[in-house]
Amino acid sequence: MATRRIHPAHTHRPTASHLALGREGEKRAALYLKRKGYRIEGQNVRAGGVEIDLVVRRGRTVVFVEVKTRRSRRFGPAELAVDARKQSRLIRGALAWLARNGRGVAHTRFDVIAWEVGPGATNRDDWECRHLEGAFEAEPDNGWKGFV
Repeated sequence: MATRRIHPAHTHRPTASHLALGREGEKRAALYLKRKGYRIEGQNVRAGGVEIDLVVRRGRTVVFVEVKTRRSRRFGPAELAVDARKQSRLIRGALAWLARNGRGVAHTRFDVIAWEVGPGATNRDDWECRHLEGAFEAEPDNGWKGFV
């Protein structure tokens, strides 16, 4: 009897269209945040072996932003993809970024920007944005104690 190997969902390799959709979501998120008065410190920042979609600043507050873009809710709202495992990785990346660039930072926050895109979306009206400010917090046991 032959056994069939089932691959876990997290090993799925994104297609070119998924990657393009994600890049467009990140571009739109950066523009959205600029309009809200944030200064973009970096996009697709690598720190601590982690990629952070956006690092933005307003005053002495630095915000680490994860952007999720979906064409459907078949697997739930886009923001649900930022699970405990992803949060832990983002915290690790934020700690590394702060160690290099954290001078003058008084406050930090983790936000999620979730885009829901209509089928065949080509214009601004087909993109729905949900900005979850303070979507999750870093706990002291994650090594965050010195930055809270």
